[in-house]
Amino acid sequence: MTNPPLPQQSLLQRHPRRPDRLLQLLIDIQQARGCVPADWQAAIADHLGVTLAQVRGVVDFYHFLSAQPLGDYCIRLSDSVIDRFGGSLAMRDCLLERLGIEPGVTRPDGRVSLHVTSCIGLADQGPAALVNGLPLTGLTPARASRLAALIERDVAMADWPRGWFEVANHIRQPGMLLSMRLRRGEALVKALRSGPEAALDAIRRAGLRGRGGAGFDTALKWRLAREAGGAARYVACNADEGEPGTFKDRVLLATRADQIFEGMSLAGYVIGAERGLLYLRGEYAYLLPHLRAVLQRRRADGLLGERVLGSGFSFDIDIELGAGAYVCGEETAMIESLEGKRGIPRLRPPFPVSAGYLDCPTANNNVETLACAALIIARGADAFRARGTGKSRGSKLLSVSGDVAVPGIYEFDFGATAREVLAACGAVDVQAIQVGGPSGVLIAPEQFDRRIAFEDLSTGGSFMVFDSRRDLVDIARQFTHFFAFESCGLCTPCRVGTQLLTRAADKLGEGRASDADLREIEDVGRLMREMSHCGLGQTAANPLLDLLSRFRPQWEARQRSLSDEAADGELAGAGERARP
Repeated sequence: MTNPPLPQQSLLQRHPRRPDRLLQLLIDIQQARGCVPADWQAAIADHLGVTLAQVRGVVDFYHFLSAQPLGDYCIRLSDSVIDRFGGSLAMRDCLLERLGIEPGVTRPDGRVSLHVTSCIGLADQGPAALVNGLPLTGLTPARASRLAALIERDVAMADWPRGWFEVANHIRQPGMLLSMRLRRGEALVKALRSGPEAALDAIRRAGLRGRGGAGFDTALKWRLAREAGGAARYVACNADEGEPGTFKDRVLLATRADQIFEGMSLAGYVIGAERGLLYLRGEYAYLLPHLRAVLQRRRADGLLGERVLGSGFSFDIDIELGAGAYVCGEETAMIESLEGKRGIPRLRPPFPVSAGYLDCPTANNNVETLACAALIIARGADAFRARGTGKSRGSKLLSVSGDVAVPGIYEFDFGATAREVLAACGAVDVQAIQVGGPSGVLIAPEQFDRRIAFEDLSTGGSFMVFDSRRDLVDIARQFTHFFAFESCGLCTPCRVGTQLLTRAADKLGEGRASDADLREIEDVGRLMREMSHCGLGQTAANPLLDLLSRFRPQWEARQRSLSDEAADGELAGAGERARP
């Protein structure tokens, strides 16, 4: 009689015996078991041909993996500044009290755990959370109490109110990209008819630049990948928009998945790739059924697979999940993660276009960039090029959140001013805008006529609005702690620098920062910008530097207020002690 396979064996057998499958296997085990058990890790290493240290390193690196059991109901509460505006801290305290738990600690009965996490891409409808990977939006104290009651009664999530899980797309102002609906295969048919060189030339003439923030010339990237040596080439779609306050890629994935996959196919056709990989952030895992259904439909229609539409071009797409690591938004860290490793940014050169995924030439593009590429091929380069500015062609999707009447997605032609965006979303009494997320720039009212463009206010899409009620010192402190939490720890300037910055930010918040502390912020920020390995460390000081350079009166007023309070307290204490 043959013994049945052990539980871990059945999970292992779902994955090929290749080192690059490590992260995806660990995610499967985490979802099935609620953890990656320590006594399974040697078997995992043996199955994939990696070391036990590699397995442990990957488990420790990603926030959504754990060697210790998480709760049967695993709550991940979004902790962005925008969620806090909506009262997320009160929701947290309510849940902790009602469930009798501590943050990050699984209850002894194994029923529930609550974890505070970075922005989950729902800043337009927060406070928000993920429960076992499913999104809960618009949390209120009453809903938090009811949520706790359902968990205590062990009610299956399938029986929870369906409205709790509804995620709105909130497309408030569509422009060229969001108002045009392409027919499935429309761009691909045209490209196959005209040839890869013509398709590449259309992207070049349109002036398309990367929409993820860096703004690299898309046609140049594709040409370099096409001309690089190697037997295999790959297309990678970066769907890991981890910058706090950004959610435009979530909306594109939900509403324009066909167009994104079409853009990936076009990139594959141009560079000579046969495989594409979409790297989906772990916070968006709930979109997987939808995305897989779109891929299946495209395969059924002959738009993916062998000999696409009867041509000599073969191409297919796989979706790979992330597991909660902000740094994996950096393109080489994402490639490391695609290879099953810790998401540690690579030293460059070589660049991904010559040595990317599996050391092969790889064209890595953002979700929005690929959607634009499909639009250009389908409807022509001239219409795209006619919009925007000389250095920033086309339009830009903005994820607008914070102190606005109508948060959501706004599409503007490049060249629009920040003031125009504020008018469109109904913002009043605005004291500051964080453009491009914490790694971007904080601008004051006298700068609201600056333009959204690569040559002025460059942004991956985050546009957070703060009115006069908000404490900019506390916001900068939260952003600084975010960078320290998300640092991969590889390079000393970032690992140590973020800790020094958090200490200085805390002093600012407590009203006890000295002139020496201010000089330290400037010195550490300069060192990190020049010496850090990747963009996280290079921009981690931005929130504090912008605060001190553009909002000094607010900071000084806060320092005086807290100093006066401390002095009053000392006087009162002295008076009490002096009484007979």
